[in-house]
Amino acid sequence: MDRQHGSEHEPEHRSEHVPAVTCYRHPDRETGIRCTRCDRPICPDCMISASVGYQCPQCVRGGSGTGHKPGANRPRTLAGGAVAGDTWLVTKILLGINLAVFVAVLAVGRPLTDELLLFGRATTEAYGPLEGVAEGQWYRLLTSAFAHQEFWHVGMNMLALWVLGPQLEAALGRGRYLALYLLSAVGGSVLAYVVSDPQQASLGASGAIYGLFGAMAVLVRRLRYDMRPILILLAVNLIFTFTVASISWQAHVGGLVVGAVIAYAMVHAPRERRALVQWGACGAVLALEVVALVVRTAVLIG
Repeated sequence: MDRQHGSEHEPEHRSEHVPAVTCYRHPDRETGIRCTRCDRPICPDCMISASVGYQCPQCVRGGSGTGHKPGANRPRTLAGGAVAGDTWLVTKILLGINLAVFVAVLAVGRPLTDELLLFGRATTEAYGPLEGVAEGQWYRLLTSAFAHQEFWHVGMNMLALWVLGPQLEAALGRGRYLALYLLSAVGGSVLAYVVSDPQQASLGASGAIYGLFGAMAVLVRRLRYDMRPILILLAVNLIFTFTVASISWQAHVGGLVVGAVIAYAMVHAPRERRALVQWGACGAVLALEVVALVVRTAVLIG
């Protein structure tokens, strides 16, 4: 029966204070949603979709209760990596390492630079012993990618890392992003080692940075964004690469190719075999780099 309005027996409406319900992880946020497992209040940032309703992060970590393994419902990046609260962490660490090595090179000078440089086979001092990658100093392939001598060089590379890095770190996840960066750095060093004169020395993070350029181009195309800005930026950088005599074009091209290949595998891997394809691609690229190193070393020593 419909309720009659205006009845003399109708009680008066009173204003009462109802305590606000706040998220158990964020006490400053009011919410009307509760975890379907523990019934604790959760805000939108803490809500994780379950087969029925939403669950809180603590219940998901302990097991979803739906037959899935713990973490099955956690949000993932485009490439399947775990979503991190700080999408700048790896980028900031890489920036810190590059800048720390730069300061060390300025302080110590040539002795440290000679230890970090990339070159195939040469002497670093008169009548000194042969050194270089061909002499077993493979660490130079990576140390040279963190070393700079000029302010403009480290400044340009770190600016590019600051702009491109966080976007790729957010899209790929920390582990995949770090793998992309390091393999691109080594890829640039390997091509320089294979193609350049064995006495030609080089250093700088440009191989890794060009790997980020290649990866960003792949990511932009995958997301169907406007490709023109990244293509114009890449074209301008390639013009400088092939017109300035002091630039190692080998490191740039090697890093660019490796970065693009790995990024393609990262963002286009089928969901059901995503990890296998992604890490398999990283392993295949690393194997090719090792093969190129072994062959070039055999040529130089033989």
